[in-house]
Amino acid sequence: MRRGVPFLWMGGVMFILSLAYCLWWYLFPLGHDRPFAGTGALAWDAVLLTIFACHHSLFAREPVKTALAPLAGDLLRSIYVWAASLLLLIVCIAWRPVGGTVFDVSGPVAALFAIVQVTGVAVIAWSVRQIDPLELAGIRAGVSQPLQIIGPYRFVRHPLYFGWILAVFGTHHLTGDRLAFAVLTSLYLVIAIPWEERSLVREFGDAYTRYTAEVPWRVIPYVY
Repeated sequence: MRRGVPFLWMGGVMFILSLAYCLWWYLFPLGHDRPFAGTGALAWDAVLLTIFACHHSLFAREPVKTALAPLAGDLLRSIYVWAASLLLLIVCIAWRPVGGTVFDVSGPVAALFAIVQVTGVAVIAWSVRQIDPLELAGIRAGVSQPLQIIGPYRFVRHPLYFGWILAVFGTHHLTGDRLAFAVLTSLYLVIAIPWEERSLVREFGDAYTRYTAEVPWRVIPYVY
């Protein structure tokens, strides 16, 4: 067995477990009705997600990856996945309940919200199908991904983010905690896009520039 393979696969397992735990956490603990806890809890949660976001943004920058490559080698992507997965678990476990309820609808209106949420999950799944899941999970290292311009990428340049926004906001029971999580994570995605696209221009050159001209919307069709 090649050196580091167990580490790669264990990182992939950790990646899946952290996502599964986050899903459970969003559906159940964040869905509890609680009294509003005040802005202190919201500030704490914003700090948690900022730490998580900073890891994603800094680790994805070429100077950082270049500096770490001699030390990590083929394990660089897996180390990134390990850290991201652990930080996501920390966000979920250390989250301080914000409390409050924005709305809680039922009947046909709730069904409409369910359609929005399911659509978001479907867009995420559709987007992931266009990339290498093993590379995404840090298991397959050193594989260059081609520029994605088919499937959902024909409509927006970052369909994963579009699906995420639909999924986290499309709940029929919007508690203060779900709203805080949705707003903070979506805000990070919107802020990070310009930096991410600069990296894509460096990687794909004129091909990505032409793609941005053909698909002008970054996340939300006809909006942004």
